[in-house]
Amino acid sequence: MMVLVQLLVSGVAVGMIYAVIAFGFQMTFATSRTINFGQGEALMLGALVGLSLLPHLGYWLTLPAVMLFGMAQGVLVERLAVAKAIAAKSEFGWVMATIALGVIFKNVAENIWGRDDLKFPSPLPETPIALGSVRVLPMEIAITAGALGLMLLIELFNRRTIWGKAVIATANDREAAGLMGIHTSRVVTFSYAISSMVAAFGGVLVAPITLTGATMGSALALKAFAVAIIGGLSSGLGVIVGGPLLGISEKLTGYYLATGYADVPGLIIVLIVLSLRPDGLLGRRAIRKV
Repeated sequence: MMVLVQLLVSGVAVGMIYAVIAFGFQMTFATSRTINFGQGEALMLGALVGLSLLPHLGYWLTLPAVMLFGMAQGVLVERLAVAKAIAAKSEFGWVMATIALGVIFKNVAENIWGRDDLKFPSPLPETPIALGSVRVLPMEIAITAGALGLMLLIELFNRRTIWGKAVIATANDREAAGLMGIHTSRVVTFSYAISSMVAAFGGVLVAPITLTGATMGSALALKAFAVAIIGGLSSGLGVIVGGPLLGISEKLTGYYLATGYADVPGLIIVLIVLSLRPDGLLGRRAIRKV
């Protein structure tokens, strides 16, 4: 029983990283029906830039600096890869453009930081904390709290501020929002900025419990995309549910079966959800007017 609880706790921590990245997918899809397929590289760049800033700023000041960097990177992606495709009403141009930018970012990172994985110093003690019979790393608690806290702040921002309400209006009906005077192209740019900011933040969160390198974001982004599908690309709450669900399933499978099968449950869950609820567990069915 103790082992099971331990696996559940670790699975939730890993799943919250998936959820943070998937939350970024959900934001851009809501406002523009597009996804940044280079989201993993935003996480990777956040971690590597954070590693470079760490000796000068310390961990806690590095976090806001990396978030600002993530926002700038998101704006760059939207301007170069998405804006033109949306203006031309291209359904697939943004897919290849975001993938291409992701490859470019990865190559730039390899040339600056090298191909070898690097150790990101943990800001918290690396000795597990005993919570009853369960031992939890302080960084796992920080990951869960930080991910939930950031997503909650963004939700509050969307509900309480003018820019946030513009994001919601654009997500609900982009054409109607434009007719009401909302500059929807700026809202899309803003959503990409927030999406990459969230990914960069996730990179600095997860880096202390894993190795940091140019390839670290690819697998995390793929699993985060699975989380977005499971929870629903139209639901922020859905990714919070889907992230821990995937993380726990991976931990349980890796322990009770074999680590080589750890990725299988996520794929099975995606297939089941797509078969029974194509819009995700908490997603809303889109109604198209013709």
